[in-house]
Formats: sequence, C-alpha cells, structure tokens
Amino acid sequence: MKPLVSIVDAALAPELHRALKRAIVGLGRERLVAGYQTTFWYELGTPPSNQVEAAVVRLAPLLPAKRRRGVIGVEWWLSRMRTSNVKVDFHRDRDNARFDETGEEKNPLTSSVLYLGQCRGGLLAVTREEPNPDNPAFAPDVHDFDFVAPRANRFTFFEGTLTHGVLDAANQIPGKRRPREPGLRLAIAVNFWAERPWRVPTFGESRFYRALAVAPSRRLNFPNT
Repeated sequence: MKPLVSIVDAALAPELHRALKRAIVGLGRERLVAGYQTTFWYELGTPPSNQVEAAVVRLAPLLPAKRRRGVIGVEWWLSRMRTSNVKVDFHRDRDNARFDETGEEKNPLTSSVLYLGQCRGGLLAVTREEPNPDNPAFAPDVHDFDFVAPRANRFTFFEGTLTHGVLDAANQIPGKRRPREPGLRLAIAVNFWAERPWRVPTFGESRFYRALAVAPSRRLNFPNT
C-alpha cells in the first residue's frame, strides 16, 4: 500500500536550518503554551517577512507538482512541546474559524511539518481513521498509522484530510504525564491552502514572535538549498 506520508531529509540548506533553529530557540517561552493557537498566513510569491517564511519559500518546491497545484499560500505555526506531556490531540487540520462559525470542515490541500531536531519519542502518527473523542488523546479506534520520526532538517508532508497526532516520550498514545525530559520537540507546521483560512493574520498584522522578523533589505538574500 502506498505510504500516507512523504519525507525529505536535508530539506533546507544547513546554514538556513541552523539560523532558523537558533531564532526559534531564542524565542524562549514566548507563546509556548499557546503556540497551536498562534498561526500566521503567508501568501506565496510575496517577500518573506520572517525566518519561517523564508524557509517556506525553500520548502514549497519540494512538494510534487500535483500538490502545488492550486496552492496560493500557507498557514504556519510553531510546535514546541515536551513529549512527556503532549497537549495536542489527534485531529485533522481545518479552517477552525470557518468551522466554529458555519460547521463546515475545510481542510488544507497538504499538511506538513519541518523538524528542527530530535527528541525523546515524539513520533508523528498519520492515519486515514477518524479521531475518536472518547479515546485518550482522541486517538482513532484502529491504530493503523504511518510514522515519522523527528530528525533535524526533516520535512514531511501528507494529504490535508488525514488524521494525525504526536506520540509521547515512549512513542505511545499520550495519556498520563511521563517523567519530564530535558528538551523540547521543536517543529514548524505548515499547511498549504487553496484559499486563506478565516481570521488568520499575517505575521505583519500580529504582535507575536517579533524576534523572527527579517529586515526588508535581507528578505531576498537567503541561501539556496
């Protein structure tokens, strides 16, 4: 059976990846708990205004042509967590504001993750099965997963309608908190959309993560992959 996920290692030029990781580590605890609720819109083809968007410019061409068809931009956010205490349930990416207002579930064309390093456990689990809110971490009843291990500079992508979640430090369905591990699982989630999700601001329209901003004179001078 064809894998649900695609993986590209060494996705970014090493110097760009190192700079990106330094910048995100440098944010410290800013929006650490609220990271999944702190999302941004970036229209492809426009100058990147921050280091994440500069990386997105390099990542987008790694998608097959059929996955790039119809894409106008991305929604991105930072995923920083301790795998001893995973706080994101199994889910399918969607336009949350649209769903809350209309009940319509609109999904991105493609969901993707760029990993900034390794961690204890923390496998990404992807499946066609429905999430079940009656189970711990909303895990599907049937555990038929494709897995992706976090590795520095690894880019993975999959169909935007698929269920996915993060396993804990022992690579089990998250449940009871485990002993605290020393570091964070660091990643950037990037969803490729055919239309802009409702009420998602651009980086320039927000006041968060200002340390990631790029000076206008440097926006087009990022190293090639």
